[in-house]
Amino acid sequence: MCPRPESQADIPTARTGWHVDQSAFFIQEKRGGTYEHSDQSFSELCGSNEITPRSGPNVLEQAGDCKSKIKQARWCGHRALLVNAIFLPSVSERICQSTRANIKLDLAEALSQACGWDHIKSAAPIYTCHWPTVSTCTSIYGFRPVFHVTMREKLSLWAVFCLIVAFMPSQTESVAVMSVDLGSEWMKIAIVKPGVPMEIALNKESRRKTPVAVCLKENERLFGDGALGVAVKNPKVVYRFLQSILGKTADNPLVAQYQKHFPEHQLQRDEKRGTVYFKFSEELQYTPEELLGMILNYSRGLAQDFAEQPIKDAVITVPAYFNQAERRAVLQAAQIAGLKVLQLINDNTAVALNYGVFRRKDINSTAQNIMFYDMGSGSTTATIVTYQTVKTKESGTQPQLQIRGVGFDRTLGGFEIELRLRDHLAKLFNEQKKSKKDVRENLRAMAKLLKEAQRLKTVLSANAEHMAQIEGLMDDIDFKAKVTRSEFEALCEDLFNRVPGPVKEALAAAEMSMDEIEQVILVGGSTRVPKVQDVLLKAVGKEELSKNINADEAAAMGAVYQAAALSKAFKVKPFLVRDAAVFPIQVEFSRETEEEDGVKTMKHNKRILFQRMAPYPQRKVITFNRYTDDFLFYINYGDLSFLSEQDLKVFGSQNLTTVKLSGVGSSFKKHSDAESKGIKAHFNMDESGVLILDRVESVFETIVEEKEEESTLTKLGNTISSLFGGGSSEPTANVTEPVTDEEEVTPEAGKDQEQSEKQEESAQEKSETEEGKEGEPQAEEQKDNKEDKAETQGETEGEKTEKPEEKSDGEKAEEKEADKKPKPQKKSKISEDITVELEVNDVLDPSTEDMEVSKKKLQDLTDRDLEKQEREKTLNSLEAFIFETQDKLYQDEYLAVVTEEEKEQITGKLSEASNWMDEEGYAAGTKELKEKLSELKKLCKAMFFRVEERKKWPDRLAALDSMLNHSTIFLKSARLIPESDQIFTEVELKTLEKVINETMTWKNETVAAQEKMSPTEKPVLLSKDIETKLSLLDREVNYLLNKAKFAKPKPKDKAKDKNTTSTENGKSNSTEDAEKVIPPKSDDAEEVKPAEEPPTAEEKGEETILELNPAENTATESTEDSKQENHIGDEL
Repeated sequence: MCPRPESQADIPTARTGWHVDQSAFFIQEKRGGTYEHSDQSFSELCGSNEITPRSGPNVLEQAGDCKSKIKQARWCGHRALLVNAIFLPSVSERICQSTRANIKLDLAEALSQACGWDHIKSAAPIYTCHWPTVSTCTSIYGFRPVFHVTMREKLSLWAVFCLIVAFMPSQTESVAVMSVDLGSEWMKIAIVKPGVPMEIALNKESRRKTPVAVCLKENERLFGDGALGVAVKNPKVVYRFLQSILGKTADNPLVAQYQKHFPEHQLQRDEKRGTVYFKFSEELQYTPEELLGMILNYSRGLAQDFAEQPIKDAVITVPAYFNQAERRAVLQAAQIAGLKVLQLINDNTAVALNYGVFRRKDINSTAQNIMFYDMGSGSTTATIVTYQTVKTKESGTQPQLQIRGVGFDRTLGGFEIELRLRDHLAKLFNEQKKSKKDVRENLRAMAKLLKEAQRLKTVLSANAEHMAQIEGLMDDIDFKAKVTRSEFEALCEDLFNRVPGPVKEALAAAEMSMDEIEQVILVGGSTRVPKVQDVLLKAVGKEELSKNINADEAAAMGAVYQAAALSKAFKVKPFLVRDAAVFPIQVEFSRETEEEDGVKTMKHNKRILFQRMAPYPQRKVITFNRYTDDFLFYINYGDLSFLSEQDLKVFGSQNLTTVKLSGVGSSFKKHSDAESKGIKAHFNMDESGVLILDRVESVFETIVEEKEEESTLTKLGNTISSLFGGGSSEPTANVTEPVTDEEEVTPEAGKDQEQSEKQEESAQEKSETEEGKEGEPQAEEQKDNKEDKAETQGETEGEKTEKPEEKSDGEKAEEKEADKKPKPQKKSKISEDITVELEVNDVLDPSTEDMEVSKKKLQDLTDRDLEKQEREKTLNSLEAFIFETQDKLYQDEYLAVVTEEEKEQITGKLSEASNWMDEEGYAAGTKELKEKLSELKKLCKAMFFRVEERKKWPDRLAALDSMLNHSTIFLKSARLIPESDQIFTEVELKTLEKVINETMTWKNETVAAQEKMSPTEKPVLLSKDIETKLSLLDREVNYLLNKAKFAKPKPKDKAKDKNTTSTENGKSNSTEDAEKVIPPKSDDAEEVKPAEEPPTAEEKGEETILELNPAENTATESTEDSKQENHIGDEL
């Protein structure tokens, strides 16, 4: 027997507004000959307030099942109850459902309401639910839940328990993902979490974009707008525009330009890596990667606060022109920040993806070419994107975007315009001659001028002129000057002339003309400058420039869509992305050759690995056939002639990596009896555009003796044996499967650049275009340089076979003779890994020890910030408690419940704490402040409790009185039900009557006792006791109401028989009417004698009555017919 709970605390009450069938949780108890509900199994184990019981009881077949079900339920813990082996996770809590078929009506509705979307399906006895940590609701963005838990009724308890353990996510694991649109001046953060598809995360100032700036003071760090505020007062401690010096050596022109723009910072050369670092003090130095790591960590904090859950997975945008060293630097910064980078996505690709996702219906098999012109704060990029639908094996026809051409200008942006305005304002101030000093020499004054220049640029974009003014610019001298838009455009005329440059480069890279571009879409904040739009419109020759995309947030939204697609927790509608490598990459190696006259010379070979605008991610293989001993080769950038002279200087080293191979000679000695197929180097350009050398292997081919041909019976026996698991499943050692996802690059093919580009384009059109699809194997023809052809050769996936022609009898005879000859032996491949030593030539990566030091440095700063925030929070709480409590002691409701002694004691302690705060409190530690606050709260606890109880009494007592009245009326009504229609047992009605009487007695006695007590004493009438009595009474009434809801009326035999007879008589009459139809006579019909023997029902169905007169139809016959018809009807 399951005892009933004695307090309301055992019963779940509404908190989230869900309603789930009561009988889903209540296990029945046999009392008084009937089964009644008992919710102790649920209330004891769940202990939460998520579900409101609403409908009827669930009757178990045996009362003895109750104890076993409770034992099963305890296995789940307090967060879930297992009943009849059905476990159902909901969106925010895990709830359990019984298996009775008559109660499976409300679960899907409840989960849908909780999720906020109407996309949860239910079909008894199988349910489809959302895992709270690995799914999200369906929305217009195409998100669908990945994991659906469906379990049948008869699943064993152990199977369910194993599934729970296997799929239960840890409390620290999170499924939310984020994206960071990392610009040079601003960053935008977007998140995706279950129930929140694609949303921009607001910062602490409730702004949708955050400045990329960090302020490093002695005892604190500031980010975003807080750091910008300090930049005006103390620019030395604020670091901004870090993107331009990432992955740069100390001698790079961009480093010198950064030092010129920000002379307040001390940039030092890192002798170990050749890069630069910021010298903060003699003890502290910070690299650009560390500072960027701080900013990324701050962005994750903003995303976590907005998502209200931890986040580790992120997609970060980078400019399309970032080379390998710059991309690695961003990945290092994210590693220092503790972020798991799902992908580095080019910002222009993210914008194109966001544009395509919201226009899926407009994309068809016809290619649409669109140009995105992005002018941001630090750079400008023009991108040509082709949209069209393609067919894939996995998901059928899906939309795809392909990057066709990219043009860029690294230094053309809004920041350069602001610097021109800043210098112009400094010139105007010096011309006013209000001070003898040059304002350019005052770093603080120049920071103020830069801030005013930023505001002036924005205002002049909408106004013809504006007044620039700064209070106390230098030496308490105010500055005020008028600037017109014409002056502004004259200052930046050379910059505006560079606006068409990226457009021309993009068209050249894509080999297109402007006529093939359907529209030009503006992206980036600096495109709002009117002059930029005028110059660009003339350059593209279009009627207008499109502005149908969010210029600030498009990249962040596209990147977070990609993050959701890459995350295992979400499933989005497929949108294929084929990004392109802006810079070509090639492999270079040297070998010794012998001329005809016997002279040996060294020949330098170059083979293109990735062409310019080659799609990625992609894998490629290069085979070296002439080497039998250890050697080395180089990975460098290819032809960069499309870059200007200034861009080549900024680009940095064109040499990427030196690859030294060891173990080649030993592999040849080990497999001396095998035929060498060369040394194969496997390259991979991943989703982030970073080139990786996966492995290098030495491949050999050996001859395997073919077994004798087996007889037909032997083959049949082996086939049958393999069907029943008799075949061998052990893999052959050292045998490599044919590469089907890598493209073979022939190092020795002496092709022209143009021809190889054309072949790659045709291969791209023929290959299946999947998102992240790797290149198909291709065989390059070798027409030039016979000596090179002998050294290396490209692998082909298979040989072409000609179609067989009809053969003559003579040819068939020759074939029979050939069949008698021994067949050629089979060949198998053997591969052995080669040791690879990489030497980075562009920018050295930090060592493992340096990375650990950087992580510890940032973690120490984070811990210091958190400790400071905790102390400030505790200090504010203590101050607020002191002031609020002192004020409350003058209020009547508090004065009524405290004695004079208590009041004096509390007042004295509060005054003492206030004085301590003024003298020592502001220097006290967090622990001491918490102890002080805890002491004061303990002192005032009794006073606050008495006041709160007195506030709750009126509402609680009124609710209890109302419930008593309703319960009494319900009980009287139930007793007035006739005994023939009574659905409640006497035990149930007496139980309700007992509860009503006990509650009324308790209320009267407790209220009377409380009235006799003083307000300063501890009350005996407690609000929680009232709530307990209230819920206990409510439960009893609800139980009876639910029973009445599902009760079936008792059958009334007399009324039923009467109605049935009249109905059947009607049927008989209709039958007789049908028999009046007289068909043509026949000879057999004349022999029928209906008067002697009435026909049976079966005979009526088979014979036709001819001489039947309605007047001769007797009542007896009618009664017999009706009875027979009734009998047939009952059987039917």
